[in-house]
Amino acid sequence: MAETTEAEQADSKTEAQSVEFSEATATGDAGAGGSIDLLLDVNIAVTVAIGQTEIPVRRLLQLGPGSVLELDKSIDEPADLYLRDTRFATGSVVVVDGRFAVKIKQILGLGDVAAGGQT
Repeated sequence: MAETTEAEQADSKTEAQSVEFSEATATGDAGAGGSIDLLLDVNIAVTVAIGQTEIPVRRLLQLGPGSVLELDKSIDEPADLYLRDTRFATGSVVVVDGRFAVKIKQILGLGDVAAGGQT
């Protein structure tokens, strides 16, 4: 004969109650002032991809200082710029004050993004 635990006894005493929610209606207001100005100063990470490669784990473990990985893009091809996983622009890698930078060549439209802009 199996004994019941305290948890099983507590579960058998729990009663579920149904709840009715009223339907929400659209008011047309987008919050205080109806503006998205508050979002304009939010920082978002931009990732720049200059190419990619695939190597076996054995080769990966052999990498060290001075190792070179060849990427799939030629030097003439533009870099891809991503917001999260969505490509939104292309550009050229440049140097500004001793730091890498990207000079935007093209901002992609929705059709460009849907035609292969996601990774």
